[in-house]
Amino acid sequence: MNTPETRILESTLKRTNYRWVICSTLFAATTINYLDRQVLSLTWKDFIAPEFHWTNSDYGNITSAFSIIYAISMLFAGKFIDKMGTKKGFIWAISIWSIGACLHAICGLATEWWVDLPNAEALRNVVEKTDLAAKIASISVMFFIFARFILALGESGNFPAAIKTTAEYFPKKDRAYATSIFNTGATVGALVAPLTIPFIAARFGWEMAFIIIGALGFIWIGFWHYLYEKPEHSKYVNNNELEYINQDQDLEKHITINKEGNEKKISIKKALKFKQTWAFAVGKFLTDGVWWFFLFWTPAYFSEVYGLDTTQSAPYIFILYLITMLSIIGGYLPTFFIDKCGMDPYAGRMRAMLIFAFFPLLALLAQPLGSYSIWIPTIIIGIAGAAHQAWSANIFSTIGDMFPKSAIATITGIGGMAGGIGAFIINKGSGVLFDYTIVSETKLFGFKGIESGYFIIFCVCGVAYLGSWIIMKILVPKIKPVIID
Repeated sequence: MNTPETRILESTLKRTNYRWVICSTLFAATTINYLDRQVLSLTWKDFIAPEFHWTNSDYGNITSAFSIIYAISMLFAGKFIDKMGTKKGFIWAISIWSIGACLHAICGLATEWWVDLPNAEALRNVVEKTDLAAKIASISVMFFIFARFILALGESGNFPAAIKTTAEYFPKKDRAYATSIFNTGATVGALVAPLTIPFIAARFGWEMAFIIIGALGFIWIGFWHYLYEKPEHSKYVNNNELEYINQDQDLEKHITINKEGNEKKISIKKALKFKQTWAFAVGKFLTDGVWWFFLFWTPAYFSEVYGLDTTQSAPYIFILYLITMLSIIGGYLPTFFIDKCGMDPYAGRMRAMLIFAFFPLLALLAQPLGSYSIWIPTIIIGIAGAAHQAWSANIFSTIGDMFPKSAIATITGIGGMAGGIGAFIINKGSGVLFDYTIVSETKLFGFKGIESGYFIIFCVCGVAYLGSWIIMKILVPKIKPVIID
């Protein structure tokens, strides 16, 4: 029994560290999240596009649709998680996105049925640039967008639930570090994906890649159901660990409890009145699209610019995302500023984020230096990705610095929506831009065709973080906790 009496007896015992077990489950969920998201980007060019006659614009339409659906869903996912609670909310989220991931596998059959062709071979054999080829492309894109809709709907719950869980299980000073650890799951997912997905698709067909990866979410649900309870109700958390987790409680109690003794809630309308909300939203809007661009377009970049198929580019993508693992250092840096320099959590986080904002500027050199070796853009994109993940861990943690626990998932959802809109713009724009530069043979700073398109997007990605930091600092120059009336 996890009662006050047993906690008194436990007070003389060594502090348990069950919060790190919970953090590991968040890491696993985020890894699965990004594996599911990556299947399409690693199969479309070599396996799916020839079957459905897709162009870069078709793929851009699918990825941008995912981004905007994800953005809209994020606005409501945070409120949903706050209402349902972390445990049930997370189960609902991963169940929905796992179903969505598996649904991609039947898009081929649905397209065959719609255009009245017997099999995938018949689809591939349709002559390019005919009315039937255009019909196959448009119909298949419609079905994939529907599958991405379900995927995005579920995946939108991952970060609101994970950030809320982190706030439940970690004190403010440790949240960025914990977030950087579970957020590394995005990198691990991106690492594992090129080493597995193209080979599954080549051996068993692209449909099985979606099914096998999608099924992992259902396995995770079993572990989460067994392992998670709020720390005050968990039999694995002793009194010493609970005291450590709740060390900020006295600072928050007066702003989180109403007269009836219940947690105060915040509406989306009220949340949008605070500059702190807008600072977080702007930070996500300007930077989330950069990571999503790297995630969705890097395999195509290696294919279009260097002529590599997905299996040939796998080692480069693996190294790229291996470099991004350096982001875990970014979660510790604010703790260093807080503990060693005596800074408050928000000030420490903003200083760390300013440092991270300079590294993506290297993306300005990715295309110019890429003519010497493919390894140069690989390393540069990896460093920019590491900087993004470190930035991401800290910008998520600024919510806990400024808002009470009862509002964290809601604010995360608002910022996630802003980030999704930014991702929609860059993914949609990239597809259109790349097709335009190919057709028009655009020349820019010595680059021709699609290489000029990638140069433009890399420049946008490079300056996004510094601009974002400046705006955030103007909106919230120093920590100012939000009090919910």
